[in-house]
Amino acid sequence: MNRRGFIRSSAWLAAGSALSGAVARSLGATVNLPFENGERELIAYPQKRPLLRLTARPVQLETPFSVFNEGVITPNDAFFVRYHLADHPTKVDPDTFRLRVRGKVATPLELSLDELKRLAPPVDLVAVNQCSGNSRGHFTPRVNGGQLSHGAMGNARWTGVPLKAVLEKAGVAKEAKQVSFDGLDKGVLDTTPDYLKALDIDHALDGEVMLAWGMNGADLPMLNGYPLRLVVPGYYGTYWVKHVYDINVLDSIFTGFWMASAYRTPDTPGHAIAPGTAPKKTEPIQRFTVRSFITSLNEGSTVPLGRDTVVRGIAFDSGQGIREVAFSSDGGRSWRIADLGQDMGRYSFREWRIAFKPAQRGAHTLMARALNRLGESQPLEPLWNPAGYLRNVVEPIHVEAV
Repeated sequence: MNRRGFIRSSAWLAAGSALSGAVARSLGATVNLPFENGERELIAYPQKRPLLRLTARPVQLETPFSVFNEGVITPNDAFFVRYHLADHPTKVDPDTFRLRVRGKVATPLELSLDELKRLAPPVDLVAVNQCSGNSRGHFTPRVNGGQLSHGAMGNARWTGVPLKAVLEKAGVAKEAKQVSFDGLDKGVLDTTPDYLKALDIDHALDGEVMLAWGMNGADLPMLNGYPLRLVVPGYYGTYWVKHVYDINVLDSIFTGFWMASAYRTPDTPGHAIAPGTAPKKTEPIQRFTVRSFITSLNEGSTVPLGRDTVVRGIAFDSGQGIREVAFSSDGGRSWRIADLGQDMGRYSFREWRIAFKPAQRGAHTLMARALNRLGESQPLEPLWNPAGYLRNVVEPIHVEAV
């Protein structure tokens, strides 16, 4: 099966202009993120509101942070975009698309979208997708890689079928060890490693990993993986393969570039090492760290002296569930417990809020620190690794009481 056979249009990014030139629309506006070389254009791509463009080829779009104060669910048109390979589809014919399941299975499959949707009752799951390099631009000393602020994440209601149902339909062999996934995106050069990711067989069969065709009650946007993507709840977006069309059940550990060499962290406590050093041993990126953010106020905001201001934010983790969020208005010297909002599932953003009544005029340092049900929390001081992955330090903001 040739992936090019799925493409109805020749509008690929072969020249890097299909989505970055005539189709993408620049507003002529820029945003300055709070780190060196942080100026970003606001660009409106098809099916997207203006987002912060990091690169045009491959397309990388960051969600403006103000979106996270609009609600717990991130709208489809505001959801971040991260591609690794520059040659990716801009149109896919849903009538000719096929999902292939092969390898160590009793019955290899080729499923149309309609057949996939009828294979098992559809399920909905609210889950965060987060790039492992989210917040990389805030690392000190600076590290290589896309200089992202905090907008390479989003929370959506995904609709699809459990991967388990598909694998059981094919009949997984007892010697199966891992399952690999390939999407329709490809490198411009033949020497570029194809973007394949793999999950251990037990993980693939856990009933939560999903093949999703829907996002917030609509089809997936093209730039978020239409017509089908892998949803791996609680795990970083490196595993959430877009435009997935090939599933291969393996009787060995997958050793492709994007597992064996890329997306790895130091195998140390906190995945951290001293700046300027190299890790002695690494391991693949896996689950989310615990995170929380203040969303209702920005760096440099003013608040009224002697009056209540409701401070809101979000928290999430890898699926253990958020137990509490502590809030400090004095730079971490004292803490109060915030009220948690609606629980939309253990993989979702959890809203929190608390009243802040400054008694003194001038500067105040606000902080939020989440704790999950395993007792895992966030460090007060940033941890460093050479790839800028998994940042989850408490992120303070400074406001002025007037």
